[in-house]
Amino acid sequence: MKILLFGKNGQVGWELNRSLQPLGEVVALNREDADFSSPESLRQIISDVKPDVIVNAVAYTAVDKAEAEEELAATINSVAPGILAEEALKTKALLVHYSTDYVFDGTKKSPYSESDEPNPINVYGQTKLAGEQLIQASGCDYLILRTSWVFSSRGSNFLLSILRLASERKQLTVIDDQIGVPTWAVNVADITKNIILLSEKQRLTGKFISGIYNVVSSGATTWFDFSNKIISIASEFGLDSGFVVDQINPISSSEYQMPAKRPFYSVLSTEKIEKVCRISTIAWEHALECCMNVMKKTG
Repeated sequence: MKILLFGKNGQVGWELNRSLQPLGEVVALNREDADFSSPESLRQIISDVKPDVIVNAVAYTAVDKAEAEEELAATINSVAPGILAEEALKTKALLVHYSTDYVFDGTKKSPYSESDEPNPINVYGQTKLAGEQLIQASGCDYLILRTSWVFSSRGSNFLLSILRLASERKQLTVIDDQIGVPTWAVNVADITKNIILLSEKQRLTGKFISGIYNVVSSGATTWFDFSNKIISIASEFGLDSGFVVDQINPISSSEYQMPAKRPFYSVLSTEKIEKVCRISTIAWEHALECCMNVMKKTG
């Protein structure tokens, strides 16, 4: 199996470059190798590599900046995935693409399933949904994997931001009325490997069905409770040597004004992937402990 991975230096891409290696030859490209802001250039890359599987871990993820950079966000999140899908159809490759919980408006009170109607309330979510729709309309074999609140021991994410701020400020203020699922990039990558392996077997036997799958941890929390759990585990694991923080204060979304609206509830159900693919998920608290244990061991 030959796999073309876009976005190898991102949070999920970094872990994919590790997890996909046992499946075959992995051609892993970074943003300098493949410019998603000039998506037509991606056609030649795919033509040259001739992959069996295309994995797209590139996205414009700056939710607030996207409100002012809608064209760039749309190019990277919508147009580029559409072109990948067109090329996947030509070459009969499987396209694996990542999307987000932010395709939903957050008005539901129970976990969103893959069949729930999307209704994004910010530019980021709108461009990600448009990318999904272009892939679905292309006719290629695809897997769209929706995830949420991704964290890891590298890159830019909420976990690392809280650890940094805990060393800089005595008091932190964190939103307490948005509910979602923190998800470890390692888990996303490992689940991706397993679902690709299953899908390629199904494609060989003509049993493959394209679809959307939620790939998140189990459970749910708020940003406020997530931050408190981070501080608690950091203290338990001895990662708090430089901390000066002594209090975390909750704040509502209305009090903490940001350019982009966020859904108040964006918990994704994992029932489909557990049932159809027989892939189990782990609690977000356990995933966070595992991630911070890695940070402890690696210094």
